[in-house]
Amino acid sequence: MRIAVISESFLPTISGVTTSVCKVLEHLAANGHEAMVIAPSGAPSHYAGFPVHTVSAVNYREFPVGIPSPQVQKLLADFRPDVLHAASPFLLGAQGISAANRLDIPSVAIFQTDVAGYAHRNHLGPATALAWRFVKWVHEGATRTLVPSSSSMAALLRLGVPRLALWTRGVDLTGFHPNLKNDPAVWNLRERIAPTPQGGAARDVIVGYVGRMAPEKQVERLRALRGVPGIRLALVGDGPSVPSIRRALAGMPVTWLGRLSGAELAVAYASFDVFVHAGTEETFGQTIQEAHAAGLPVVAPHAGGPIDLVAHGENGYLFRPDDDRDLKHWVGQLVRDPMLRARMGEAGRRAVLGRSWPTVCTELVDYYEQAIDERLAVRANTHVPRSMQR
Repeated sequence: MRIAVISESFLPTISGVTTSVCKVLEHLAANGHEAMVIAPSGAPSHYAGFPVHTVSAVNYREFPVGIPSPQVQKLLADFRPDVLHAASPFLLGAQGISAANRLDIPSVAIFQTDVAGYAHRNHLGPATALAWRFVKWVHEGATRTLVPSSSSMAALLRLGVPRLALWTRGVDLTGFHPNLKNDPAVWNLRERIAPTPQGGAARDVIVGYVGRMAPEKQVERLRALRGVPGIRLALVGDGPSVPSIRRALAGMPVTWLGRLSGAELAVAYASFDVFVHAGTEETFGQTIQEAHAAGLPVVAPHAGGPIDLVAHGENGYLFRPDDDRDLKHWVGQLVRDPMLRARMGEAGRRAVLGRSWPTVCTELVDYYEQAIDERLAVRANTHVPRSMQR
C-alpha cells in the first residue's frame, strides 16, 4: 500500500501528534508499505526510510504551523498514494484533504487536537463557534475520521461530522515498565527528587507530571497540592507556561526535570509514585497511558480523553474538573496509602496491555483499507445509471 502522510506537527517538534505519526511510519516501514510525509519546514529529509517533504511555516507559540502551498497537490499527484493520512488536520491538513478529493484519493483524518477548545479557553467568544465550523468543514471532506476517545466521538457527533470511527493510541509496553523501578538510574533520580530522610523516617511520595508546559495543560492547578504532607513534585517537559507555573508553585517542593525522551523519560516515570494530569482539554491523554504502562496510579480530570483511560477507584481517580479541592483529595488518598498505590498501579498496567503500537497501527491499516474500499464503491456507483442504483 502507498500512504501519503500530511501532518501539522513533525520532528524536531515533540508532541502527541509527532509521536503518533512517527510510530505509524515505523510500522508502515516494518510491514513493507510505501509512504511519504508532508510536514512544516524544519523537519528532517527522511524518517523510517521514507522521504519527508516540507512546506513553509510560521511559528506560533513555539510550534511551526504549515502554510498551505500549491506544492501539496503536486506532491500527492506525483506520489499517487492509495490513501492520505491527515494527522490532526488544520490548515495544512485541510489543504491535503481537499487536494486528495480533487485527485480522487481517499483520506483518513485523525482528530487529535481540540482547536475549538483552545478558542473557548481563551474567551474568544464567536471564534469558538467559528472554530467548530472549521473543524466540521475539514472532517466532512475526509473519507473517514478517526477519533481517540468517547468524548471526542460525542463532540463530533453533536457537530454532525459523518463517517466516524474510534482509533486509540499505542503505548511502548517495553520501554515503560514497572520493572524499571529497580534500575540504578531510577534510584539515583529518586534520591535527587526526594532524598532519603534521616532517622528512618518515610521517604516523601513523588507526584509526577509529564507533558508540555502550555496553557491548555493547566499545570498551574498543581498548586492545589500545596499543604499535602509528605510529597515532592517532579515535572517533566517545557514550554511557554514555565514562568506561570513557577509562580503558581512557588515555595512548593518541585524538581524541574526539563524535556526528556527515550530512556531518560522512562526512568522519570519509574521514579514517580503517583502521576497527575490536570488539563481538561485532552482528546486522548497519551502520558496517562505511559504512566499506566509504568505501573503508576493516575489522577486526572473527569473530562475528555482521561474518562476512557482512568477507571475511577481501580487504576486511579477522576477528579471534578472545576474543583481543585477534589484534585487534592484524591492525590492525598494515594499519598497516604502505599498499598493502594501498588494495587492501582498494577491495574493500570493490565489496562494497557492490549494497546501496543503494533496492535493499534495494524488497526489503522485496516481503516486505510476500509477508506480505499469506500472510495472504490463510490467510483463504481458513479458509473452505474441512476435507474439501476438502489
